[in-house]
Amino acid sequence: MLKKLLGIAPKLESDGSYSPSKLALKLGTVSKSDFENISYEKYKGSKKKILVIFTEQKNMKMKNGKLFSTGNHPIEALVPMLHLKNAGFEFDIATPTGKPVVFEMWAFPEKDEYVQAIYKELKSSFEKPMKLGDFIENSFSSPASYAAVFVPGGHGAMLGIPQDENVGRILNWAHQNDLFTVSLCHGPGSFLATTLNKQPFIYEGYNMAVFPDSVDKQTPMIGYLPGHMPWALSEEMKRLGANIVNTKSDKTVCLDRKLITGASPLASNELGKLTATTLLKELK
Repeated sequence: MLKKLLGIAPKLESDGSYSPSKLALKLGTVSKSDFENISYEKYKGSKKKILVIFTEQKNMKMKNGKLFSTGNHPIEALVPMLHLKNAGFEFDIATPTGKPVVFEMWAFPEKDEYVQAIYKELKSSFEKPMKLGDFIENSFSSPASYAAVFVPGGHGAMLGIPQDENVGRILNWAHQNDLFTVSLCHGPGSFLATTLNKQPFIYEGYNMAVFPDSVDKQTPMIGYLPGHMPWALSEEMKRLGANIVNTKSDKTVCLDRKLITGASPLASNELGKLTATTLLKELK
């Protein structure tokens, strides 16, 4: 009751999960992103496609058994995609089994006309994405049509995707065919899929920006999470040999070889700019 009075009690949803408290939403979400509508010189080559791997799962079970209502963070997904669209790239939208993309709608920037526009434009693809298995069957033979694989963040990226063999196959395919791999915040959890079936971690020794475990440990205090995380993402990346370049949930972005990463939702605009300019430069 005291937590409710203070506005730090997570909100109970109809399915029994919890979304962030009033205070957490005030501190951790925005009604308008910092997207910069840049006019890039559009890419006109053959590698126009970007595969975007979204989560189809909503509820993350915390250590205390409570469910966090999560999914893909809308700003982390859509702001980088806005930059890539402006730069002339197109998207293949996919989830592991073809179930609809799940967004953290409580984090949706309702007053952001640009984010609203691309969400509406791609809504039918979010509702009926392709299956990763179908992508492997139909597109693995044509890597020359693709520039990058993008895995947006949101805690939901840690659900199912790190354990999905098809995700591992796709990330290895991108790595072997010299495509870029792009992710931010909790999205790098997907990189764990490359280690399934006792395979080596393909990003060992890479610099990358990842959401800090230290912040995830603090957010239950303000009711952002309804409990402590089931596992620690940054810690796992370090254990596998990655070099984490950030200590805060800030605007840090990192380019190392063909891997582009960002630290948090605050890095979404910078990640979009870095990815767009890097692809335009490298794919000339």
